[in-house]
Amino acid sequence: MRFLIIFIFLLSSSHANEAIDIKNLVIIKEPRKYDSLTFLDAQKKKIDLNDYRGNLILLNFWATWCAPCKEEMPSLDLLKNNSYLDNLKIFPINVGQENEEKAIDFFNELKIKNLDTYFDSSVTLAKKFRLRGIPTTILLNKDGLEFARIIGSINFENEQFIRWLSNFN
Repeated sequence: MRFLIIFIFLLSSSHANEAIDIKNLVIIKEPRKYDSLTFLDAQKKKIDLNDYRGNLILLNFWATWCAPCKEEMPSLDLLKNNSYLDNLKIFPINVGQENEEKAIDFFNELKIKNLDTYFDSSVTLAKKFRLRGIPTTILLNKDGLEFARIIGSINFENEQFIRWLSNFN
């Protein structure tokens, strides 16, 4: 009986580290710490990610002129309401140096209902994460450490991705 309990524990604890077959997902073996992760909401209010410690955080960097961003945004919108990820905070951050109206029009055109728009107009945050292109998604654990990133677009409704991500929730 003791062997069975140990086996089940090992099986469940290794689930978060299991290989996931999403080609542009990069898992960071030693999670990275960043200081002062801030950006603006649509009302130009400063958002500090330190205020969201204890939550799983997804930062999605995008621009209105980016075709892959446009393609993935509806699935990101649906991810916001996924019941398996109730502790997930999603911040779609515009880095296109576009005004708020253009970004909001982009969301309206795509019928984005569950997400708010955020801005990194000075691309300070994008530089801090050393982004090479967009879309790029940064995943931060409950301690605010980057444990994975997605370089390029994905379908955020991918069941394998959701199962994997729910292990960090």
